[in-house]
Amino acid sequence: MSDTSNPTTGQGNGPAEAARPAVPPIQIAAQYVKDLSFENPNAPQSLMSAQTAPQVSVNVDVRTNQLNESTWEVVLNIRGDAKAGDSQAFIVELAYAGVVGLNNVPKEHAAPILLIEVPRLLFPFARAVIAEATRNGGFPPLLVQPIDFAELFRRQLQNLRERQQSQGAPAAGAPN
Repeated sequence: MSDTSNPTTGQGNGPAEAARPAVPPIQIAAQYVKDLSFENPNAPQSLMSAQTAPQVSVNVDVRTNQLNESTWEVVLNIRGDAKAGDSQAFIVELAYAGVVGLNNVPKEHAAPILLIEVPRLLFPFARAVIAEATRNGGFPPLLVQPIDFAELFRRQLQNLRERQQSQGAPAAGAPN
């Protein structure tokens, strides 16, 4: 018994397969800051007062844009809003994007890859940009906590289903 599997490709079709290198299903061709905004509306007072730490809320959204048959732009939108009492401390908004090629990915698997796996790969870079922007604004770096993109995807699907049902819900007793 001989083992004809190829550790490079994971395929077992002999020498012809060994000559072809494995192509990863996700290829990030580029990643970049698409838009960055930092507002410090109450400076320098917000930086000089010895107040308690500001209350920070962070919102995250992921959007995709198909560029061609196998290439997508995935945009990770992060907005941080910090308030100290009734006063706005800062607002930071980032659109961090990646151009992604999907190779040999079945159509039904594209959305989870684009909305879960790709944002997971982009997130550390976006987090660093947010931290640097807030630090440069005179505040301690805003370290956005890790995000469960799978849960975010599940919520987006649930919201989509609810909107579809409310817009065109079948009549009572009609099959689903």
